[in-house]
Amino acid sequence: MVNSVILVGRAGRDPEMRYFESGRVKTTFSVAVNRPTKEKETDWFDIEIWGRQAEIAGEYVRKGSLIGIEGRLDFSRWTDDAGNKNVKPYIHATGLRLLGSKKDNMGGEEFSG
Repeated sequence: MVNSVILVGRAGRDPEMRYFESGRVKTTFSVAVNRPTKEKETDWFDIEIWGRQAEIAGEYVRKGSLIGIEGRLDFSRWTDDAGNKNVKPYIHATGLRLLGSKKDNMGGEEFSG
């Protein structure tokens, strides 16, 4: 069995970085990916990336940046105050490629863990 995701799209918002007492860093952001259909539908994905790649994403990714993501589908599970169980899918990124922003379509740099 394989759980592998590859996405190319634009960042939907500026990344949010979070540092933990352990020294680890996590960055989260969303990516919009256009479907190749007449209707040009857009799918949105929440991205979570850790470590050095998280720092790179926090420094270089901005809303509108064209990026490539490699990773796996994961799920966040929690119970809310009312006792309802919730599940939210997200992409746990293991590779990040900076493909440029809307303003500049320069060549990309690749970062993987």
